[in-house]
This record gives sequence, structure tokens and C-alpha cells, in this order.
Amino acid sequence: MARAAARPEGSNAAAAPHLEHWPPPAGAVAPGWRPLMESFLADSTGAGLSAFLRQRLAAGATIFPARPLLALELTPPEQTRVVIMGQDPYHGPNQAYGLAFAIGAGQKIPPSLRNIRAELAQEFGREPMREHLMDHWARQGVLLLNASLTVESGQPASHARIGWQVLTQAIFAQLVASPRPIAFLLWGAHAQALQPPAPQRGPHLWCLANHPSPLSATRPPVPFMGCGHFRQVNAFLQGQGQAPIDWLGDLSDS
Repeated sequence: MARAAARPEGSNAAAAPHLEHWPPPAGAVAPGWRPLMESFLADSTGAGLSAFLRQRLAAGATIFPARPLLALELTPPEQTRVVIMGQDPYHGPNQAYGLAFAIGAGQKIPPSLRNIRAELAQEFGREPMREHLMDHWARQGVLLLNASLTVESGQPASHARIGWQVLTQAIFAQLVASPRPIAFLLWGAHAQALQPPAPQRGPHLWCLANHPSPLSATRPPVPFMGCGHFRQVNAFLQGQGQAPIDWLGDLSDS
């Protein structure tokens, strides 16, 4: 398997700590996502979302993350092999990073990510790398997509109803419609609500479990801890003749 590509300048903790302007330049997403992104920004929902973000920024609100579209920059649709759905960005300073469940370098690991790391260690017998793990996943084709892409400082779910779901559900639907097999990891009821009816699930792998939050990670009906999803995904990909995901960061340039 090839080594991970070098990180583009500005993709680490040296980046601006919060969103500074909106809308983003065209280069903020990979070319394959641009038609969908441009269509969203041009319709009434996207225009309303843009107006809201500009208004809040003008009012001095601190909005995280600095790069809300990072998942769509690092993981083009044609390279997406795995989808992991999150819900809302972290709302503390320097936490939200633009990738679901990911945090900025040097930050304390939050509980859900700690459980993800514990499940990886259980499945593979050792700990994953500490920094930039999710970047490494994203560059291998793991789309780490939150349902909402922004949040205001100290106000969880504050942007959950401004229209982001129209975009993120359209992204999800585009991938579901792909004839190319993709693994979907849906953790928790919010993510599982996106799973289409059985006749529409295509050639994909669907892995469902409770959310990795400590509130649900070990509870029925399907505990996250012990779910085995990461190994299941690799077996699925290898069955399609693809390289497995380096979940632990063994091949990272870090």
C-alpha cells in the first residue's frame, strides 16, 4: 500500500482557530464535490445558510471549525471507500477540526474519540497513532462527515437547523447511489436514520452500532465497543480487490 500523501500546508494546528469568512473559495472542496456544493450554495437553503453565517460572523460570533469543508477537501467522491457519519462539531476552542470525531493536534482526546481508539486497540491489538489519525484515514478514502458542519463556541448543536443537513444528506445520497461498493459506518440513531430501505442499499456494506459516546458505547442493542467494524471494513474492501484501510497510522508520514 502506498504511503499517505503529505499534508497540504495549513491542514494542522497552525491554521486559524475558527471560521473567519464565508463562503469559502472553490478550492475548499475537491473537484468532484464542487457541482453539488455550488448547487447547494445557489439554492434557497444554501443562500440562507450563507447569510446566517455571514451575519453571525459580523456580530462577532466565534464559529468552529476554521475549515468546515475539510472532509470534502481531503476525500473526493471518486476516492471515497468508507463513510463515517458524525453529528455536530466539537464546540470548544481548538477542538473542531472539519472531520467527524477528529480534534486538532495537541488537544485532549474527548470521550467518543477515546472509545473509537479503544475499539481500534481491541481489534488490532495496539494503540493507533496519537496525532493526525483522522487526516490519515481521510486521505485513504474515509469520508468523515458531520451532519452539521459548523457550531458556535460553547453552544452545542447551535447550527443544527440552519440547513447543513440538506447538503450532507445530498452527499450521503450521492454515495449510496454509487454502483461502486462503499462501506457505511453508522453509529447511533442519528446516523442510522440515514440508512435507506433494504432495496435501495446497493452493493454496499452497512455497519450499524451504538454511538461511541460513553453514554451508549457499551449498551444494547448493538454496543459500539466490540463491534468489530474496522476489521469488517477491511475484509469487505479486500473482497473487492482493494487495499485495506491503515486504521492505526502505520503507513503515515507523521
